[in-house]
Amino acid sequence: MKVNYHSFELDQSDYGPEIERLLLDMTMEKSMPVVFVQQKKLGGYDSTMKAHKDGVLLKMIGPNRDAPRSVYDYDLIVIGGGSGGLAASKDAAKLGKRVLVLDYVVPTPLGTTWGLGGTCVNVGCIPKKLMHQTALLGQAIKDAPKFGWQFSEKVNHNWGTMTQAVQNYIGSLNWGYRVALRENGVTYENAYGEFVEPHKIKTRNSKGLENFYTAEKFLIATGERPRYLGIPGDKEYCITSDDLFSLAYCPGKTLVVGASYVALECAGFLAGLGLDVTVMVRSILLRGFDQDMANKVGAYMEEHGVKFIKKFVPTKIEQIRSGTPGLLRVTAQDTEEGQEFKGEFNTVLLAIGRDACTRTIGLEKVGVKINEKTGKIPVNDEEQTNVPYIYAVGDVLEGKLELTPVAIHAGKLLVQRLFGGSRIKCDYVNVPTTVFTPMEYGACGYSEEKAIETFGQDNIEVYHSYFWPLEWTVPTRDNNKCYAKVVCRIPDKNRVIGFHVLGPNAGEITQGFAAAMKCGMTKEQLDSTIGIHPVCAEIFTTLVVTKRSNANILQAGC
Repeated sequence: MKVNYHSFELDQSDYGPEIERLLLDMTMEKSMPVVFVQQKKLGGYDSTMKAHKDGVLLKMIGPNRDAPRSVYDYDLIVIGGGSGGLAASKDAAKLGKRVLVLDYVVPTPLGTTWGLGGTCVNVGCIPKKLMHQTALLGQAIKDAPKFGWQFSEKVNHNWGTMTQAVQNYIGSLNWGYRVALRENGVTYENAYGEFVEPHKIKTRNSKGLENFYTAEKFLIATGERPRYLGIPGDKEYCITSDDLFSLAYCPGKTLVVGASYVALECAGFLAGLGLDVTVMVRSILLRGFDQDMANKVGAYMEEHGVKFIKKFVPTKIEQIRSGTPGLLRVTAQDTEEGQEFKGEFNTVLLAIGRDACTRTIGLEKVGVKINEKTGKIPVNDEEQTNVPYIYAVGDVLEGKLELTPVAIHAGKLLVQRLFGGSRIKCDYVNVPTTVFTPMEYGACGYSEEKAIETFGQDNIEVYHSYFWPLEWTVPTRDNNKCYAKVVCRIPDKNRVIGFHVLGPNAGEITQGFAAAMKCGMTKEQLDSTIGIHPVCAEIFTTLVVTKRSNANILQAGC
């Protein structure tokens, strides 16, 4: 074929066994040889011979195989193997680009680590939703006798069975992502990436092996990690959401520190499993969300057994007894009057916010600017940093929503613009989201207070109502706890600019109405929509009471 090639004989190298293990990690090929063409894996002997017989091999090498190659090793290097980075890498490879994905999980202070896929898959959305579902099943068991179900013995929950099932599913996703990268011709390296000079990056794996690669373009998709308090005992004795979902033992009596959606979601499902749970809050619940809805979320949790210690912050964590779980003493201080609190808990879960993973990847060496306070990366409307060949997507972006579907959407659109000739940009307006607290909260668009601040009180009309899900009527629980609200801008044809729902399946409800909001839905159009009976979402087609009227919104039936 008169094609230049390079071969490396593993049995002739002192590092042969180590390289063979690395090849297995990269290619999932258990036998040798492994053939690469244009830095893309073709496969073993049989795959290579078949490609030659079918005429595919020469096409892979290309008609200009003697022409000089690009001055760079790759067209695109993606730093971070989370949702946004993986989506972008696969789409770039489908467009014929040479792509390298780097992903490395720095272990938590307690040593927790995980596989390919990023926060959402491993220590975020996926395990959180599954454990939330576990708690919902517990509530369903309590409701069941009213529907005629009879139990011959007490029903108990087993933490180990749950976590093992969740981790097994996550493991299948990790493997699926690696297979997808391989099938799309993306090179994957389980190594930490750090810029060393323009267009050049250094990688280092868990064994300390270093490599250097160059690329025409780079995508930063490193995400965030949980923040610690910076007080005595926090990293030694506390856990975060990075540890919780694979915790080998039931956490027992738990103090959750923080008021973010991560804090309230974790507190909610832990309480739903029957644990003694307390939430310590510095200021307000769910900062950045509609505060009317946030307070209703908190009130529901409190009514269902979650205790709240408000306006306190921990100052010290001490270990009384080691164990699984052990026993910890928490000292905290009042943020207003300086009063001291002391309490004992088996587990302390920190959920006080997250920090962007941008400070140790060499951005200063290539001139990428970050927000020095937050570590976030400012970008233009095309996700481009101040360095033209470096882009960023996902949670590292300054001023953008920290949501998995946003990162995926932005990453895919970015690649289409860079390599596919597209001009479509990511629209960060009217992005729906859901907080999976015991009473789920779905939202899209403006909060009530933000709408009033932006457009003025006289230009905003808020329609609202409580409702009672039919499924909850037979067990006769939680009447007039679910709540629906739309925020409308009067001068703009009473357009719906804010959508909020508190109730079961809030995410499913919000997703559909988000599409309507993208299309510019007005209150008149919402009123003209015929509802499906009897479902929770039906309430949005019958909202007539405004907040400014102060009229009664309590419901007597479903």
